Amino acid sequence: MLFKKKTIEQQVLQCFEKIIESELLKKFTKQRLLTIKEDSAEISIRLPFYAPNWLADLQAQSTEQLTSIFKQTPTWNVTYKVPTFEHKKVAKTNPNIKNIIAVSSGKGGVGKSTVSVNLAIALAKNGAKVGVLDADIYGPSLPTMLGHKNTKSTSADGKLLQPIEAHGIVGNSIGFLIDDKDAMVWRGPMASKALQQVLNETDWPELDYLIVDMPPGTGDIQLTMSQNVAVTSAVIVTTPQDVALIDAQKGVIMFNKVDVHVTGLIENMSVYSCVKCGHQEAIFGTGGGRKLAEQFNLPFLGELPLHIQYRQNTDEGCPTVAKNELPALVEPYLALAEQVAINLYKNLEPTIEQIKITELK
Repeated sequence: MLFKKKTIEQQVLQCFEKIIESELLKKFTKQRLLTIKEDSAEISIRLPFYAPNWLADLQAQSTEQLTSIFKQTPTWNVTYKVPTFEHKKVAKTNPNIKNIIAVSSGKGGVGKSTVSVNLAIALAKNGAKVGVLDADIYGPSLPTMLGHKNTKSTSADGKLLQPIEAHGIVGNSIGFLIDDKDAMVWRGPMASKALQQVLNETDWPELDYLIVDMPPGTGDIQLTMSQNVAVTSAVIVTTPQDVALIDAQKGVIMFNKVDVHVTGLIENMSVYSCVKCGHQEAIFGTGGGRKLAEQFNLPFLGELPLHIQYRQNTDEGCPTVAKNELPALVEPYLALAEQVAINLYKNLEPTIEQIKITELK
């Protein structure tokens, strides 16, 4: 019986080897996230990321062969638990935040804030608990994008700020503390201190991911986030044209210098689709983001289209993924969210969970 059970497990694993990336499958088995029960034809998997399309593809591609192995249709038992990934450089300051992902670019005008908010909402739609932090102290845009332009932060205890809830995520920004007409005339150290206060003095709920919308460039704010905050990883946003690629390259180099892991690169505004005739044209060029990813040996996370709806929806306070009207504009973000979550798990090591011991007297 034991020999037979081992043989069944081997057959199932061989089936999965054809579908699941070898690095993922090795981690699943090493961390005992995958359990195979022969008698009940049950496959139990505890996924360390939320990726509904990835899971659906796995089930669809394996069902026929698994049915042949078990002699009956298998039952899937799927649970989820996003781990906290190791960060050896900076100690975590908020146990409620498992992972911090910095969305960055080397320059302005690449649609980074739009990407940040829609990515956060896409991660939440896939099932994760997500927050977003507006790290642009000088030009905060999160209040407008979340539809809370006139909302001001409140505090239940006079110490911690309450994050703003919208579209299935929570968020905070210096923009919730000041009038939108006020100009922030602060030197770099003051801006950095303000950012740390907004991050550390917010009553964040339990979050799988906190998406940080970084300001453009490689200045004080970026260094503060890299050196004083437990950033799990960074995602670089670029557009295909040469100028953006040069600046995105600087962003990658900066994160490499300060020893922050980079999950991959996103090419935004890849193809323009005419709203009247549907004609598509790569007005900013093609393939630049993918080439840059190859140059630095980084995962290329995907291409996002250029469409007026993205801008209109965020201006109206209901980002495109939350509005969920045009599948052609929403699906790329849902796929991007899956790629980010999977790559984090694939490339980083989960921390060892601390066991709480209560002394009985």
